[in-house]
Amino acid sequence: MTAVLHLQSADVVLGRTTVLHDIDLRLARGERLALIGANGSGKSTLLRVLHGLLPPARGRIERDPGVRQAMVFQRPYLLRSSVSRNLALGLWLSGVPWGEARRRVPDALARVGLADIGPRNARHLSAGQQQRVALARAWSLQPDLLLLDEPTASLDPPAKREVEAVMAEFAQAGTTMVFASHNLGQVKRLATRVAYLERGHLLADLPVREFFDHAVLTRVSREADLFLQGEMA
Repeated sequence: MTAVLHLQSADVVLGRTTVLHDIDLRLARGERLALIGANGSGKSTLLRVLHGLLPPARGRIERDPGVRQAMVFQRPYLLRSSVSRNLALGLWLSGVPWGEARRRVPDALARVGLADIGPRNARHLSAGQQQRVALARAWSLQPDLLLLDEPTASLDPPAKREVEAVMAEFAQAGTTMVFASHNLGQVKRLATRVAYLERGHLLADLPVREFFDHAVLTRVSREADLFLQGEMA
């Protein structure tokens, strides 16, 4: 399978602290990689490295230059303006002409089930709606690679289901995805592959079925198996 990106022997240093250690990660087109691990394990940092927001202090990252990518943060930043304008501005800042940007907005909102909220102030939406607006903004960019940092954290169950449904649509469209999650059910439903991080070290990287197979996982990483036994929510 064609590689979308390849992170090789990468260390990431913030201040005087090494937060990622010797990470090797290859991502193929169409894969859906879930990053799991305790808070502070390095999931968010790794997503930022993959998106180009943080450079490795050692090692390197190779990217397919033809791949368009977008990132959705755990708490998406939305301007104090209409939903439609938030989406159009995101497109315009990415180089899309203003007229074309505005034309893309209705379809993007319809994709996430929010076709009727374009005129509303984005800051006045519920947390679940704001996350779906962020996904619509990503969708409008037509990314080949989508990175998501805890996309359903702090959402109530109905909002989680709505966001997961949008993620599933991305997957069905063939979008390559990397997402951090604390929800094992979500990982099982959406991922094709799981990577376990602990204190900045990548200790396990397996297809989803093998990761949740106790006999397989114990041979690869006892730490990851113990983590799962802790019934991560």
